[in-house]
Amino acid sequence: MAKQFIFLSLLFASLLCKAQLNPAITSILQNNSVTGTYYVAGSSVALSNSILVNCQKVEYTANNVYIHATGVPGYPTGPFLDGNPSVATNQSAIFKIPLSPVQNTATPTATKGGNIGIFVNGVALFDYRDGVAWNNTTRALCGGPGNPACPGGMGATQAWNRDAIPAEKAGFDCSKAHPAMGNYHHHQNPSAFKLDLKVISSICNLYDADGLYAIDSTVHSPLIGYAYDGFPIYGAYGYKNANGTGGVVRMKSSYYLRTNTTRLNGPDVGAVVGTQTFFNGYFREDYAYTPTSASTPDYLDEHNGRFCITPEYPQGIYCYFCTVDENWNSAYPYVVGPTFYGVYANRKVASVTEPTTVYKPTVGVKNENTQDINVNIFPNPSNDFIAVQVLGLNKENLSIELFDATGRLVQKSSINAGATNTYLDTKTLYAGTYSVIISGANVITTKNVVITK
Repeated sequence: MAKQFIFLSLLFASLLCKAQLNPAITSILQNNSVTGTYYVAGSSVALSNSILVNCQKVEYTANNVYIHATGVPGYPTGPFLDGNPSVATNQSAIFKIPLSPVQNTATPTATKGGNIGIFVNGVALFDYRDGVAWNNTTRALCGGPGNPACPGGMGATQAWNRDAIPAEKAGFDCSKAHPAMGNYHHHQNPSAFKLDLKVISSICNLYDADGLYAIDSTVHSPLIGYAYDGFPIYGAYGYKNANGTGGVVRMKSSYYLRTNTTRLNGPDVGAVVGTQTFFNGYFREDYAYTPTSASTPDYLDEHNGRFCITPEYPQGIYCYFCTVDENWNSAYPYVVGPTFYGVYANRKVASVTEPTTVYKPTVGVKNENTQDINVNIFPNPSNDFIAVQVLGLNKENLSIELFDATGRLVQKSSINAGATNTYLDTKTLYAGTYSVIISGANVITTKNVVITK
């Protein structure tokens, strides 16, 4: 009896320890079997790139978590139709994220070009910029492909710096991302164009990619990444009040678009130089910040975040949010910026140089239908096809099976962890009611769909 008591006590302590692990350790999507896919221009067939998707290893100490990742997502990448010759390549990266980030009480550090964060699938986060700016001496754009260097060289901040989101929209894939010399990255909310309430890009019409998560306005958005200051990044929705009350609302940027028609030491708003039209919002400096007030707790601060309670941090922590407008189109400053809230450091390291514990997520099997995942089936009724879409963040590889009324399997597909949707071809099926079973290592749920002819 004594031995049994000791065993149970140790087991309970072990489970309690696992339950208390930092979300920066437990939220990372790990994979060592599934490889990625990509599209080439003109073909809707996704090709294999033979690169493992998401993150391959998570190890931690009392102070840090180390994330090993290829930088390739579980959703298809490409094509990039603005002439970008790059494709998503294996970054073989290691990121060192602090488990107890702290506020920077000195002058805030400006976000930088290149990586400023990492999503839970190992994909890089960039800020608003694309490296192109306005040179008022030459009265032309500088920096970036096809332009002369900017004053001060690469990385120098100019008076007017181009916003990548409107300027490079034609080169983003359906997941709102693109590569820089192989480093695939998002500048903005990593949810597919086609899932926005107002679709502003036609890229998804042929190249049917998806994204890291699908916005669900009814629940708090998932934890989807960490900035390089160590603070967490959430999707577009959160609790209205910082204390976790007030219901779920869209988190709003406190930056607004100026109405000026001229730009000091820059081109006039609407000016045309060569093939470029410098509309209002073309440059980051076209935006200005309005401080938040106690009456507007759902408006974020100058870093695009706030201190608040979330499902993963019930005691509260400073959080960044991926801001979108009422149409779910990306809203400046998009994720993090233009300055960091916390103490910034370059989190990409060459190797792990301290003893660590390797985190291996445990999964169980549930034998009854659950509501652990929120799934949409559309159109329903359907004729030619049905789409299966996971709302929020899908944390495991899912099998999608379509059964007829006799229990016969008639179609099968899958959704990778860190991806959101798949399609089933129903053109050859008879009319009737069918069952879609969505199952993974830890979840199983069933939806009915009607096929019409």
